[in-house]
Amino acid sequence: MCRFFDKKRRAFIEGKRRVIQELGMNYRELLERARSQLPSEVREHKRFEVPRPRSFVTGMRTILSNFKEICDALNRDPHHVLKFFSGEMATAATMQRNRAIFQGKFGSETFERLIKRYVKEFVVCPVCTRPDTKIIKEKRFLFLVCEACGARSSLSTV
Repeated sequence: MCRFFDKKRRAFIEGKRRVIQELGMNYRELLERARSQLPSEVREHKRFEVPRPRSFVTGMRTILSNFKEICDALNRDPHHVLKFFSGEMATAATMQRNRAIFQGKFGSETFERLIKRYVKEFVVCPVCTRPDTKIIKEKRFLFLVCEACGARSSLSTV
């Protein structure tokens, strides 16, 4: 059984080589030709970095002072992110200017973990793993649309 697949694989590879030789191109030329046809957004690669959360506890409240900055880096609506955070922490939350205020005492590790989960669920494309996405609402459904590869995935509501 293994020899059969091995012969098929070799025949397939040999067929590809023949086609490439007939076109008169080598691998490098074909690779350059394929890269030139890609959109510029796909060719550019910027590192996706989210700022570390800066939080402090005052009484029975935790204040996330750079909340707006985090939302801007994620390219998401602050109300959506706040709703996710408050739901995951099972507490009330409000937004004032650039910061978010949560009822209860939470460490910055909690916010780091929540940001990672939010990025995994609502920011990064499940197909190409790039963060170049946006959330689209159609009727009552949410979709994650990737601007790099064009993939469209359904999202759970927050």
